[in-house]
Amino acid sequence: MVRQLSTAWGLSVLAACAQAAANYPPIPGDKSTPVQQRIAVSGPSSISVGWNTFEQVANPCVEYGTAADRLVYTACGSSVTYASSRTYSNAASLNNLKPATRYYYKIVSTNSTVEHFMSPRLPGDTTPFQMNVVIDLGVYGEDGFTIDMDMTKRDTIPFIDPSLNHTTIKRLADTIDDYEFIIHPGDLGYADDWIYNAENILDSKDAYEAILEEFYGQLAPISSRKPYQASPGNHEATCEEVPYTWWICPDGQKNFTDFMNRFGRTMPSAFGSVSANSSAKVQANTAKQLANPPFWYSFEYGMAHVVMINTETDFTDAPSTASGDSHLGAGPFGAAGQQLAFLEADLASVDRNVTPWVIVGGHRPWYSTGGSDNICIPCQNAFEPLFYKYGVDVGIFGHVHNSQRFLPVNNSIADPAGLNNPKAPMYMVAGGPGNVEGLSAVGKNYTTNVFAYADDFSYAAVTFQDRNHLKVDFFQSSTGKLLDTSVLYKAHKDQFVLQK
Repeated sequence: MVRQLSTAWGLSVLAACAQAAANYPPIPGDKSTPVQQRIAVSGPSSISVGWNTFEQVANPCVEYGTAADRLVYTACGSSVTYASSRTYSNAASLNNLKPATRYYYKIVSTNSTVEHFMSPRLPGDTTPFQMNVVIDLGVYGEDGFTIDMDMTKRDTIPFIDPSLNHTTIKRLADTIDDYEFIIHPGDLGYADDWIYNAENILDSKDAYEAILEEFYGQLAPISSRKPYQASPGNHEATCEEVPYTWWICPDGQKNFTDFMNRFGRTMPSAFGSVSANSSAKVQANTAKQLANPPFWYSFEYGMAHVVMINTETDFTDAPSTASGDSHLGAGPFGAAGQQLAFLEADLASVDRNVTPWVIVGGHRPWYSTGGSDNICIPCQNAFEPLFYKYGVDVGIFGHVHNSQRFLPVNNSIADPAGLNNPKAPMYMVAGGPGNVEGLSAVGKNYTTNVFAYADDFSYAAVTFQDRNHLKVDFFQSSTGKLLDTSVLYKAHKDQFVLQK
């Protein structure tokens, strides 16, 4: 969300300017040491591995196999960077994996360890599984929500140890056997909020990069083991979230540059259809040609078809463009109409006999408690008609820093069926994991809202129980307490959904 600076911050700037310095993590003695590791589902039998190093790697490679002491396969990729970054982003794809199998991998370096992951379930696998949802998650520690500021509902622990002695990331670590992958539709780290720490004020260029290094280092114990599927939010757009100022940002800190470097070679595009229907195959191929990862793409996993969209650019009045209401000067990242053409082709390709559940994740919601400032009408105009037309089951969003669940709804009208086989999508907001901006008050109740929570940090889990039942849970991060649970029933009788 757009930040508002406090008077306390302004006064603290004067006191800190003389000793300003970015809080960079230390550089390892061996600069080929992998840091900020992350994996992702990149194909129906593929996992991509991404990592950063403090030197360019001529031939970045990953060794892997089904036993920790027999890493018999090798995959290599590329190493890139951008102006203002201290590190190089490396990526390699591990292909032709056996489905739902534990693999071990080691990034080739003189200073790396063996990690492991489970390869993706094939589309159509009916085994129940859980997907976690984390949106609007920021860095912990001095540049995160432990700094001394006049803000409400922040973590008050005076020091956050990098060993995960904190809330949401610690809970994700403690429950790592419960879920199979994570989706994170936007706002990762909050590097553009460097200004909240007054010590950064004379070192903004490095402070931005330092927060990214801190955050992805803190996330690595999770993202190196569980596929972490990301799409963009407003906090990835530019060096500071102040309207009309993107042009003063340093090279490398404009227009989603770090986000593209970090995730552009690890996110998937769209899967080829395994349906016997020839039209579905054509639509899936069209979607693959129109996909533009990491901004918009899709993947299939067991009973789920998951689509990640970009609510920031590439549609009429998109908010993070120069003319959008956030005025962040971002995009475009495709041809005119490309994202919406991708979404329509992709949704039209879904064979519900193979993947009955269709989930779409994006950053800005169009249903939220708390008033009009928390919703994106241009997003609603662009995307909601396609959601309803092709029977999207669940829409997952963030941007508002709390947890919310809504009845199935279309065009602001609740579906009379409720959770019992509705035609309209069920919407949820999962923006409460915690960041330097604090939590958003719930505000006034929206008519179709049935759950809203902003008392502490929280996150969501989606469990695909079978082809007809999907469970949504919200958990308090600090305790693991179940805050809200619901089960959506869908008959999924039609092989292809097309609704008027």
